[in-house]
Parts: sequence; structure tokens; C-alpha cells
Amino acid sequence: MSYFDAASSAPLHPVARQALLASLDEGWADPARLYREGRRARMLLDAAREAAAEAIGCRPDELAFTPSGTRALHMGAAGALAGRRRVGRHLIVSSVEHSAVLHSAETHEREGGTVTHVGVGRSGRVTPSAYAAALREDTALACLQSANHEVGTVQPVAEVAEVCRAAGVPLLVDAAQSLGWGPVEGDWSLLAGSAHKWGGPSGVGLLVVRKGVRFAPQGPVDERESGRSAGFENIPAIVAAVASLRAVRAEAAQEAVRLRELTDRIRARVPRLVPDVEVVGDPAGRLPGIVTFSCLYVDGEALLHELDRAGFSVSSGSSCTSSTLTPSHVLKAMGVLTEGNVRVSLPMGAVSEDVEGFLDVLPEAVAAVREKLGAQTPVAVLREDELVVDALGKRCPIPVIELAKVIGDVPVGGRVRVLSDDAAARLDIPAWCEMREQEYLGEEPADGGTAYLVRRLS
Repeated sequence: MSYFDAASSAPLHPVARQALLASLDEGWADPARLYREGRRARMLLDAAREAAAEAIGCRPDELAFTPSGTRALHMGAAGALAGRRRVGRHLIVSSVEHSAVLHSAETHEREGGTVTHVGVGRSGRVTPSAYAAALREDTALACLQSANHEVGTVQPVAEVAEVCRAAGVPLLVDAAQSLGWGPVEGDWSLLAGSAHKWGGPSGVGLLVVRKGVRFAPQGPVDERESGRSAGFENIPAIVAAVASLRAVRAEAAQEAVRLRELTDRIRARVPRLVPDVEVVGDPAGRLPGIVTFSCLYVDGEALLHELDRAGFSVSSGSSCTSSTLTPSHVLKAMGVLTEGNVRVSLPMGAVSEDVEGFLDVLPEAVAAVREKLGAQTPVAVLREDELVVDALGKRCPIPVIELAKVIGDVPVGGRVRVLSDDAAARLDIPAWCEMREQEYLGEEPADGGTAYLVRRLS
């Protein structure tokens, strides 16, 4: 079985396992106590904090360990917004942030704050000028990920941090995906990370709050972690998390070159092996191990099951998963194809043979899913100069499959009107038109759903 979902959670690094087992015998006591066992635990905790701070590029007293990366983001956003409440209640986030940040933004809005979502281009990257335009006198906080979790695109954190710093606004960086590859550059104010993303144990996150940043921890607090993260520290897990961070950093430069070659191979060969595929994300400015592509006429969940049966563990941001039936917010914001989405995120140590094996089975897997999902003869009616396809009640990718089947039935210059009540059609039909070099004319209200208009160009 080849595990290709390291962006969700990386396998436990051997160094983390060793450190965890070793520290179980020394780090079990309360580090706040003055007796011998407590002093041993405190020494382990302090040493881990110093090592983590060195790797991140901050002071040890600026770093607090948290129960998870998600919790670190929630605490960081809430504390910074509360600390700067006198300035205002305006929050800026990018439209491709991790759900942990977007959930914090939703909570902020429910409590009376305002939120600006900064858009991205088709590569998934924001522009510093867009953040500059979003800044207001009442802006309390801006948030930006260091790299995207779904498509791997690296964000211009240093440039955005400079813009925010000039306006006196702190920038919170979600560095979960990138910390294993190196420190985050720029004059950021707050930073969050998650150990299981770089090969540490789950249940350990970290939050950095720079000196001088107004910060008011929310909820009940205690004396632990400078009052920023209540509860007894899991010292063995923290020691293992920091040990793995140091270990992967030592390997990062060499692994980055190797994994980038493997993902470049996937990016180049998938469109040649599988018809009607769109590779998404920035081709160059991205993390080394992530490559994402979307397949027309494919249900993403069905494709993941097919690949799992073939021995490959990958993930999807597809709009077509039965659990949500909603498009990936990242792919939606990028304006790219959402159906049949596959994210391959290689762990450190992934080998060329496994990548070749994946490329060998992918075409057959996609073909099998397309055959299973082949739509029945579409219900199409010719009205005046356009063909009307009734796809109401049919989930993606069926509306796009039916559009593809009938586009050749209208003359060049003729139109197809696709009726659909699936939200994914609003994203996937325009993306299909761009991939197939047809003209998307827009949408109109229709009984029971929406009419999407397409003109045949070729």
C-alpha cells in the first residue's frame, strides 16, 4: 500500500517514535512542581520549547504548545481579535484558508464582527495588493496561510506581512503545511503549526505570538503555557513533535529536490495518460510534495475508492463526495474544475517505483469510474436555436457528462442550455468550457434550478 496523503497527516517519523518512547519515562510528572520528577519534566519541556523556537525563528517565551494546530489557529485568531478590539472588529482572510481559519471568521461574524475574504487567481495565490486594498482603519487582524493544503501553492507571506506591518495590523500565519520545509519568512506577528503535518504525533500544535502584539486569551485560562493554552502539557508528545521537526528540517533540502522531481513527473504525465484532466495549483511556486488534478466526468469519491483498491491512498477536494455534496472552497475560489479531484501528497521517503505504480493504475481507474458513471441518454429538447438539457435532480458529474454528450448535436455557433439544481454545476460547467474551448455565456434562473448557457465554438 502506497500512502500519498501526507498533507493530511504525515507518517510518524522514526525520530519522533524514539523520542516519544524515551520521554515517557522522564516526562510524565507535572512540570510545575519543584520536586525531582517535576524538574525533569520541566527540563524536557523547556528544551523542546527552545528547540522549536530556534526552528521557527522566534523567542522561546513567544511560543506556546497547544492540543492541536486547529486549536492554535482558533486561539490565535480569537486572542488577537480580542486584544485589538479597541482598534476595530474587521478581520481579513484569504478565500483559500484552512477551514479552521474560516470557522474562526464565521464565529467572529456571528459575534458582530466583519470579515473580508481576499480572492485568489487560478493558481490559488493571493496578491499583496489585494490585502492592501482590504485593509481598513478598523482592521484588527489579517490571516494568511504559508502554503495551501489542497493544491500546494505557496503564498507571498513576507510581502503581505510587510503591507500589514505598514498599516499597523498583525498578520496570523497558518504554517501547518510548510513548517517541515523551513521557517516562514517575513515580519509576521502570529504563527500556528501542527505536529502531525511534519511527522510528529497528533495532538500537538504550537502558537507563536510575537512580543508587542496585543493579545487577550479567550475562555478560561490557567498558569500553563503563559496562560495561552490551558491544561496539562503532554510532554512526551511535545518532545517527539519537536524532535521530528528538527529531523525533517535536516532532511528538507535534499528531500525537496527529490519530491519535486516526482511531483513534476506526475504533473507532466497525468494529462498525457488521462484525457480531460486539469492539473491545478501553481506549477512552480508550490510545496515539493503536493500535486493536484481534476478529471472531467468523474466522481471524486468513486475514484478514490478505485485507487484505494489498487493500493494507493490519496485524498480529494472534489465537489462530489457523498458526505458533503458541496464543492471544495479552495477549488471554488480558484475557479477551476472541482469534479473528480485528486490530491497526491508524497511523504518524505516516497520512492520513484511507487509513483510509477500510481501512474500505471491511474488511467484504468479513471476509465472504470467514467464507465460506471456514464449518464443515460440525456433528456434534450431542441427549442428554436438552442438545445435544452434537463439535468435537474442529477448530481455532478452527470450535468457535465450530459453537456459533453450533446454539444456535438448543435451546429457551430449554436447554444446548449443545461438545467441543473446542483451547486457544483456553477463551477464545473464554466471550467469544462475553458478546457474544451467552448464559450460559457452565463446563467439564468430556471424552474427548479439554474440554466447554464454554452455556445459551441468548435
